[in-house]
Amino acid sequence: MNNVSTWMARDPDPTTREELQRLIDSNDQLALEERFSARLAFGTAGLRGIVGAGPNRMNRLVIQETALGLGTYLLQQVDDAAAKGVVIGYDGRPDSKQFATDAAVMLGSLGIHVYLTETVAPTPVVAFSVRHLNAAAGVVVTASHNPPAYNGFKVYWGNGAQIIPPHDSGIAAQIDIAAQAPLPDLSLSQIEPLGLLSLLGGAFYAQYRHAVNSSPFLSNHTAPEKVSIAYTAMHGVGADLAETLLADAGFNQVYSVKAQREPDGTFPTVNFPNPEEPGAMDMVIAEAKAHGATLACANDPDADRFAVAVRTEEGEYKMLTGDQVGMLLGHYLLTRVTPNEALVGTTIVSSSLLEKIAKSVDAKYFQTLTGFKWLTNVAMEKETPEQPFVFAYEEALGYTVGTTVWDKDGLSALVAFAQLTAELAANGATVWDRIEAIYREHGLYLNAQRSIALQPGSPPIGDTLRAQPPSTIAGRAVVRTDDLKTSQRIDAEGVIETIDLPASDVLIYHLDDASRVVVRPSGTEPKLKCYYEVVEAMGHEDCLKHVQQRAEEAMADLIEKHQASLQG
Repeated sequence: MNNVSTWMARDPDPTTREELQRLIDSNDQLALEERFSARLAFGTAGLRGIVGAGPNRMNRLVIQETALGLGTYLLQQVDDAAAKGVVIGYDGRPDSKQFATDAAVMLGSLGIHVYLTETVAPTPVVAFSVRHLNAAAGVVVTASHNPPAYNGFKVYWGNGAQIIPPHDSGIAAQIDIAAQAPLPDLSLSQIEPLGLLSLLGGAFYAQYRHAVNSSPFLSNHTAPEKVSIAYTAMHGVGADLAETLLADAGFNQVYSVKAQREPDGTFPTVNFPNPEEPGAMDMVIAEAKAHGATLACANDPDADRFAVAVRTEEGEYKMLTGDQVGMLLGHYLLTRVTPNEALVGTTIVSSSLLEKIAKSVDAKYFQTLTGFKWLTNVAMEKETPEQPFVFAYEEALGYTVGTTVWDKDGLSALVAFAQLTAELAANGATVWDRIEAIYREHGLYLNAQRSIALQPGSPPIGDTLRAQPPSTIAGRAVVRTDDLKTSQRIDAEGVIETIDLPASDVLIYHLDDASRVVVRPSGTEPKLKCYYEVVEAMGHEDCLKHVQQRAEEAMADLIEKHQASLQG
């Protein structure tokens, strides 16, 4: 209760103070303990959590302390951090503008220049602007595609990519110190006369627009009139720029879902504002059917992810998986460059097909741990003047095209996919034709994910798997095991190689039929995330439908038997 009293004395928000007072008055000890037993953890994605009172929630006080910690760390680590400043943008959730303002005031109190957007901003626009303005860092107040109860505080380093170690722990340590220190008593109107505040208006968005339109990877203006597009911003912040960029590229048959076009952090028409969730794409697919559109496209609420359903010959719409979009964009972009002068990459849990495509044309390929922070930071390390970075993706609908934005960007991915589709249409082909052609050349790659709940109290599954490594999985021989915790690659004969990836509690099993199983044990609960891949060869005489059916049967068998072996 001392912690509660101290918190209430520091909290600037009457709403969360009243919320705490109600919990105290009702003697709700469980709720108070849950909110005060820990602090919302700051990690490589910054902060994300449910909005509410207490240190284990997203609220104005947590934001203020986080911003002070970030600012202090920047002053310690970055030359001229105060003058370089920090870019701050925010999404359309109810608290986001206030949280962004609080962050700006705290940074300004440290003498750090702040570039604050005048209105909502897509996450990729802020990421772009960090480098464009040569800022020390960037912040986006967003919970991306999380449910309405959530908000977040996403941090970019001065290179325009999401922070990675050691910056995450360095910032977290400074946040802990800030949480014990007096808070500056300032307002936005007080830091502006000091020359510490620049408001970013229309020109800010125009700079991103110009950069996308100038990208050599987004300059294919073949027959845009052959493609029509239904689009939804999913109550997020992407509509204005999405429609503008498509129009700039010549796509004039664009139909936005009116009910989902404007920012609304309550997300009234979707249960879960994530395009991957069942039902989230229903309204844009209905819009596409009404116009007979070629594509039904979506961005998530902060516009850093992209999803698409493609019209079939029967006039229905079928969603592409993140891996299918990634393989299509990777294949397409490698035709826009000299392949052996290109660098492309993806993550360990995404499909292996991009690697196969890249190697077939002598492009350089890299693989990283899960998360876009790794994809872009590693891409910066690996690219050279002779092999510039072209494309990276992760299976969770994240794509980046070229170096305009060093993070996933659902807006430029939308333009690239529309241009890919138009080029195919100009040649009398469809997206489905291209998918089939890629499968015929490289094999049909099918990917799936399952989370497995294990018995409470059972020993850590990762340790068990390492102590008793499987020689077969679902009747298929294990020909190689990649253990990212020990950074070792061990083949069936016992030959060991070193893996050049940061240590992570991940095991990857490569099977004798080219299938793959990736397991990521949870360190906090008896749970396992499993990623499966099966590969079916497809000759010129094979029917795609039959090969797809064989792959799905193989996948079902692999998942069923692997899960049974773990739970047995």
